[in-house]
Amino acid sequence: MKSNSSSTAPVGVFDSGVGGLTVAREIMRQLPCENMVYFGDTARVPYGSKSRDSIIRFSRQIIRFLRTKEVKAIVIACNTASALALETVKEETSVPVIGVIEPGARAAVQATENGIIGVAGTEATIRSETYTKVIQRLNPEAVVIGKPCPLFVPLVEEGFAKHKITEEVIDIYLSDMRQTEIDTMILGCTHYPLLRSRIMTYFGEKVHIVNPAYETAMDLKKVLNEGGIANKSGGTAVYEFYVSDAAEKFTQLANTILSYDLAAAKLVNIEEY
Repeated sequence: MKSNSSSTAPVGVFDSGVGGLTVAREIMRQLPCENMVYFGDTARVPYGSKSRDSIIRFSRQIIRFLRTKEVKAIVIACNTASALALETVKEETSVPVIGVIEPGARAAVQATENGIIGVAGTEATIRSETYTKVIQRLNPEAVVIGKPCPLFVPLVEEGFAKHKITEEVIDIYLSDMRQTEIDTMILGCTHYPLLRSRIMTYFGEKVHIVNPAYETAMDLKKVLNEGGIANKSGGTAVYEFYVSDAAEKFTQLANTILSYDLAAAKLVNIEEY
């Protein structure tokens, strides 16, 4: 998609909270010259229990906010919003908009050897069956086993990723899936890579764990290059972070996740957009 945006304009990235920082981290690694504006909807996290209409409304508000920052492309770094709102907002937005589900599904189809793929995600993402539809479009013979894991997001948002209780919650949600013959599992929520090491330990080496963040950053790079809007200035990238609530807690978590000493996140009343 061609855009009239300046190549030095920032990329917009949004999520319900800190989970999308796993995608932002990959963008920072793979596209180090790209400026970025990140929005975390911390006042309304988690998205996974919300209705489709609410997710579309939230996504429209956030995109309107990001457009005030003159972003040249938008990454929906949230599986729930990618599943429920992506197609709607793409049609309404004049800059490229990409989600995380297609890249994650593609990576899983490439990785699996037996065609049995697990998906751990929010209730809304699993209920939408979007991963199943995309995976089976890419490989009609694939078997997809989805499992909603609603407590994973609040555990991450509250800083419990490395707490012993998280191991117990992983076992409660994923014990049935561990008994299946899956050889690949998608972390179908951008918060879940922050639990990746524990999930990998739980499943062992027999299961390949797919983090869609890497593939999403690759897709963004392709979109920017094809649109002639990749930042080739060679300058130091500028990152801005905005949230709808709890800015101090977000900043602390973001510094840990990104291993980056970012300036304090700024509060935005997103309901005004």
